Amino acid sequence: MPSVQDEDFNLPPSVNGGGISSTHWHPPPPPTLAVPKIGVTQALLHALPKTDLHCHLDGSMRLKTILELAERQKVKLIADSEDALAKAIHKGEVCKDLEDYLVAFDVTCSVLQTEEALFRAAYELGVDAAAENVRYIEVRYAPVLHQQRGLKLTAIVDAVLEGLRTAKRETRIKYGVILCGIRHMNPQSSVRLAELCVAYKNRGVVGFDLAGAEANFPAKEHREAFQLILKNNVNCTAHAGEAYGPESIGQALHYLGSHRIGHGVRLREDGDLLNYVNDHRIPLECCPSSNLQTRAVTEMKSHPLKFYFDYGLRVTINTDNRLITDTTVSNEYWIAHKELDLSLEDITTIIISGFKSAFLPFREKQDMLKAANAEIDATLKRFEAEQRK
Repeated sequence: MPSVQDEDFNLPPSVNGGGISSTHWHPPPPPTLAVPKIGVTQALLHALPKTDLHCHLDGSMRLKTILELAERQKVKLIADSEDALAKAIHKGEVCKDLEDYLVAFDVTCSVLQTEEALFRAAYELGVDAAAENVRYIEVRYAPVLHQQRGLKLTAIVDAVLEGLRTAKRETRIKYGVILCGIRHMNPQSSVRLAELCVAYKNRGVVGFDLAGAEANFPAKEHREAFQLILKNNVNCTAHAGEAYGPESIGQALHYLGSHRIGHGVRLREDGDLLNYVNDHRIPLECCPSSNLQTRAVTEMKSHPLKFYFDYGLRVTINTDNRLITDTTVSNEYWIAHKELDLSLEDITTIIISGFKSAFLPFREKQDMLKAANAEIDATLKRFEAEQRK
């Protein structure tokens, strides 16, 4: 069954404890992936268990929900129908740049200012993800963006967590929440959010992130917040190398101590840093369609995902924003297969990397990984039998 290509091969005790010289010991070859020779279809990708480690709450709402919440809250939107609203927020369209892409969040956040709205958005996201067989999702958002009507930060976090808990009870989807600091805001705002993150550790919040426009807002300005996060043994990630060069990734790693990198499209521009990321098994949260939409890549075939994977980096495939990018995890894998020539073997390996990169305790992750392997095996055998008929 698809397993791994990296750190699972450990030296035997005799190498470390004597008896056999390490110069005479050779690591075992990687296991042969038991992936049958079957065609990759959208139905198969939908059926496989998956993760979504980079998914923004305020970018993944249902259009109908936005309209209903706006009507209930007396919020004036820039459009009053689903089709018009989709066009206004550039749903699935290539934007001028990242800043143009982020305009859509003004629309979604305008109706996410009540506990009821936050609960509903989180619940529906969990249900929608589970419907395409996402077994584990990490939902990220910036609580500070939901205080326009005076909500307390704790009330905001509680509402989102309750929405995801309800979705889990109904669908069994596992989840974690990542709280985001915002680059263009005062760094002290990130410190306050980091304190909130620490308070909710082991209560559903699994990590901290730095989001927002990269240009002119260096990550290192927010290192105080990340020092608090690391001091309290909390996981962290950061958007980097999406709209700015590899130095953005370097700052995320060396100033913030990021355990994962959001996007990392421009990592390929710095070979030394690329090898550092590879050597340290730092996962990349790749979001192919979103990167095309924000012009981080000029065309899908130029996306570095396949190169990163072939070189040995641990890559994961994610949605970023299900609504604004008009995508699902299954669709992202389909695009990676059709446009980037990822094979079924590649896809199953990346799926496993997603489970392995989750911000979860080791034992819990082991159990989830074991279940995912078994489900992948059963799904592939079922589709193989169907294709033979």
